[in-house]
Amino acid sequence: MNGITTSRMKTIDENCEHLGLKGLQLMENAGAAIAHEVKERIQKGNVLIVAGRGNNGGDAFVAARHLVYDPAITVNIALIGSASGIRTQDSMHNFALLEHCRIEGFIEITDPQQLKATRWLDDADLIVDALLGTGITGKLRETEATVIDLINDSKVPVVAVDVPSGFDPEGGKFDRSVRADITLTFHRMKKGLASDHAKEYTSEVKVINIGVCEDAETYVGKGDIAAFRTRSRDSHKGQHGRMLIIGGGPYSGAPALTAMAALRTGADIVTVAAPANVADIIASFSPNIIVKALSSNILCEKDIDTVAKLIEGHDVVVMGMGLGRDERTKDTVSKIVPLCKKVVVDADGLYGIALPVPEDIEMIITPHAGEFTALGGNGKEDALEFSKKNNVTVLLKGKEDHISNGERVAINHTGNPGMTVGGTGDVLAGITGALFAIAPAMDAACGAAYINGVAGDLAFERWGHGLLATDIIDMITEVMK
Repeated sequence: MNGITTSRMKTIDENCEHLGLKGLQLMENAGAAIAHEVKERIQKGNVLIVAGRGNNGGDAFVAARHLVYDPAITVNIALIGSASGIRTQDSMHNFALLEHCRIEGFIEITDPQQLKATRWLDDADLIVDALLGTGITGKLRETEATVIDLINDSKVPVVAVDVPSGFDPEGGKFDRSVRADITLTFHRMKKGLASDHAKEYTSEVKVINIGVCEDAETYVGKGDIAAFRTRSRDSHKGQHGRMLIIGGGPYSGAPALTAMAALRTGADIVTVAAPANVADIIASFSPNIIVKALSSNILCEKDIDTVAKLIEGHDVVVMGMGLGRDERTKDTVSKIVPLCKKVVVDADGLYGIALPVPEDIEMIITPHAGEFTALGGNGKEDALEFSKKNNVTVLLKGKEDHISNGERVAINHTGNPGMTVGGTGDVLAGITGALFAIAPAMDAACGAAYINGVAGDLAFERWGHGLLATDIIDMITEVMK
């Protein structure tokens, strides 16, 4: 069992919100499940809830509200930090409800000695660990670190919420962790919990169904672009993607559309390497595009050394738009691919790649149905097996886009018939490359399909069937706000 990543779980949560399933509903279901597990383990006695200020704490506040209806159970809550510092609205909502419940004791802990002084650890028959969840990053702060030690030293049975506090949900190294007697993780097994060393800290792991909408997993949505809509105040030039486009020759507009789409998506630097006959035309589209003229009127073997040097200075290569299908060009494409670490291949470039792709290359391909068939694919139902067999992420364009990395399939249903106009595939390639420069292939492909489709829908609202590829580019920033 591979387990789900933290970022993927966050995407699913946000897609649920977009579909109308509120976080409060999911939190209620999680908290009720925690309370049920507690009552399965003790019929009477003292329960100590150690809560943090994030959604993990919110789940525990719900559990406390359910537990206090049992007169045989006494509930004490130790909130690590100040209540004014509770970080999410859902958690604050459920914290406020505790005022109307029969909670035996409550304390805000800013110094671990306060917890020791309560003697709640000594008197507890069971501890609910809701201190830190899957959002943990970096080294533990001192208060949290010492509280984890106190929980472990108490020898009291522990029910951990989602993951034991301090444990790395991605399966990496961590400073210290609560050692739980059971871990209740929500919706799906988390990647770190499935790792070989996890059981020492998790003991038994129960995966709890909290009512996540099936479509929040299957269909791409707002959650798939959430991570791309923010950046740190400390960001600097180039940090959010340097992208090299190899395109043009028989056609000049295609690589220019790809470049402008990438810039509007947020790529910091976009360079187009294009045959000499179209280089100046592409440069005339915008002063924001860096253009490098190649040796002749088509991409050819003579250009490989020039392209190789450009690849070294960029995070991702996007190749194929407007190249044409001259045999010399297809041969050159096949020789450029092994020089890349990350590459998006579209349009004419698809006819020059060799499959399967070597393990040290990450590739996204963006074919329409005819191109997919030419590559050996057999319709949208084949996307998963084709991806797995050929070590590529497929973004198969159509009425619904089917996206697969060989592990899962996602479906994008944004977009409209007006997007059959020429150039929309070039726009999609640019968006894909911009996201792939800073994210894993599957995340980039899903996000790109959604952005392209919604931008197209916004353009359709204004221009109807007369929309142009450039209109979609103009709407990308509306989607990314």
